[in-house]
Amino acid sequence: MKKMIAICLVLCMILSLAACGNSKKETTSTESNTGAVTTETKEETAEATEAPQGSGDLVVYCPHPLEFINPLVSEFESQTGIKVEVIAAGTGELLKRVESEQANPLGDIFWGGSLSTMKPQMALFESYQSVNEEFVQEGMKNVEGTLTRFTDIPSVIMVNTDLIGDIEVNGYEDLLNPELKGKIAHCDPSKSSSSYEHLINMLYAMGKGNPDDGWDYVNKLCENLDGKLLSGSSAVYKGVADGEYVVGLTFEEGAAKYVADGAPVKVVYMEEGVISKPDGVYIIKDAKNLDNAKVFIDFITGKDAQTIIVEQLNRRSVRTDVAAPSYLLPKEDMNIIFDDEALVVEKKTEWLEKFNDIFTSY
Repeated sequence: MKKMIAICLVLCMILSLAACGNSKKETTSTESNTGAVTTETKEETAEATEAPQGSGDLVVYCPHPLEFINPLVSEFESQTGIKVEVIAAGTGELLKRVESEQANPLGDIFWGGSLSTMKPQMALFESYQSVNEEFVQEGMKNVEGTLTRFTDIPSVIMVNTDLIGDIEVNGYEDLLNPELKGKIAHCDPSKSSSSYEHLINMLYAMGKGNPDDGWDYVNKLCENLDGKLLSGSSAVYKGVADGEYVVGLTFEEGAAKYVADGAPVKVVYMEEGVISKPDGVYIIKDAKNLDNAKVFIDFITGKDAQTIIVEQLNRRSVRTDVAAPSYLLPKEDMNIIFDDEALVVEKKTEWLEKFNDIFTSY
């Protein structure tokens, strides 16, 4: 009898070991759309490893603040049933991630980043035109195939009205006031697409259309920054709103949110000239969840999402049938200027290096 029990025990152990051999544990760290990083363990059978690589969900790389991301992601998930995982970081950091993952893309959508930043990286993205292209304003259509526009964003100066006193700030020239030395919030343009847009804007505005003539101004501005350069776009508008800085170089939505909430800030559209550029949304090349990525592009350019963007998130729509927020200055009342997009793409690396050389010289 004891011999039979021993044999049964041996057989149970063999069957248990065989079952373990047909499964594996995979531990991954992910960042949810609330910005929290979670760690999960998955049990995966041998048969499951042969399944398609796509998860059936969507992984989004996004430099936008979570208060902008969450309402739109929530609406997308509600409308489609597709679960979204958001990886939030700066534009430059996320672009480096996409570049390093080209052999095995881990993201599906890159949501954010100005065209000036993204055009040199077009090879990293899939060609796809939204079903909503017919409703997109002229000049903002996806003519390249890879670059879908979803919002229109002027560069602006944000001013803390509690701290500014009697200092006049109407444009770039006013930022050279010695009283503002060390009190100007600006971000590293190599890390932030909104900061790079400001660099382009000031080169063209202060160079009176010739960016080569704008570097004298950049030199003077860097001296007045007094060695202070922030690492992310959000640090600029939050720093001004919180009273850490008197003024900041930012994008319209970053400042307009605080205006809409009644904070002691105002938005200044530079009298020397304002460049207003669309922000984009892009499908990462060889995305594993390609079909879901296309659904996201169609959603974010659709009227429902664009209405949320205007009514709740303080941005201008790219659609012809969704008007800008009423409290924002009409574009016809701004001194709108334009850059040479081809030259901006060609000179990006050179201009970033030149800015860094100037800034580090002080």
